[in-house]
Amino acid sequence: MDTFDIRPIDTTHQSTISNLLREQWGDPKVVSRGKVLDASNLPGFAAIEGDRIVGLITLHIDGSACEVVTLDAVVRGKGLGRTLIEYAKKFARKYSSTRLWLITSNDNVAALAFYQKVGFRIVAVHRDAINQARALKPQIPLVGENGIAIQDEIELEMLICEAE
Repeated sequence: MDTFDIRPIDTTHQSTISNLLREQWGDPKVVSRGKVLDASNLPGFAAIEGDRIVGLITLHIDGSACEVVTLDAVVRGKGLGRTLIEYAKKFARKYSSTRLWLITSNDNVAALAFYQKVGFRIVAVHRDAINQARALKPQIPLVGENGIAIQDEIELEMLICEAE
């Protein structure tokens, strides 16, 4: 069975993380709720197998909320996503966050299923928000997974309890 280590992101991984984000997202810059965040400069955790990064989560603390800015499992089916979410919850608690939240696009059916399986709930649909985000990041495609037009941001959250 393959194993991976989870490590906090540090400067030794900077160029690898930037490249991974470019491959997965088209650019290390991510647009969420009208804000541009450079995910390559955010805290988070990397899942490392051997000498390569096979999973990555980047996080942004804002007040009492912790946003999952990016989550990538380069290798699927090993529990990387679920494990990285657990690390994000611990990180959020450390900063006294009461809410772990994220945005995904309406076309990302697999992500919507995954996030709900690990305990996130859909709390809002921001209609036409992706169309507005293209003004900030023009490389966002018009059509995504399964030929679905990318138009709306779907907001999901998980409430964080001290007792968890």
